[in-house]
Amino acid sequence: MTDAKLILLLKTSISIGLCLILLGIYFHNFSEAVEAMGVTGIIISAMCIALGMVLSLPTKMYLTFILVRREVERNQSE
Repeated sequence: MTDAKLILLLKTSISIGLCLILLGIYFHNFSEAVEAMGVTGIIISAMCIALGMVLSLPTKMYLTFILVRREVERNQSE
């Protein structure tokens, strides 16, 4: 897999993770259907937030590592 494809995949993962976090916050604060579910609704909103964090946080660190490594290689070749 080329670096460009890997970076695109990681950026997509970050975007999906942030959307899941926002969806979980929406469920928790504004959705009456989830509120009516009781504990099950709380679990659903918490799982959306948890999956969003799993998708977004590690990919940010890895993406930063890739970009720093690319910059170091670019500076060494000059």
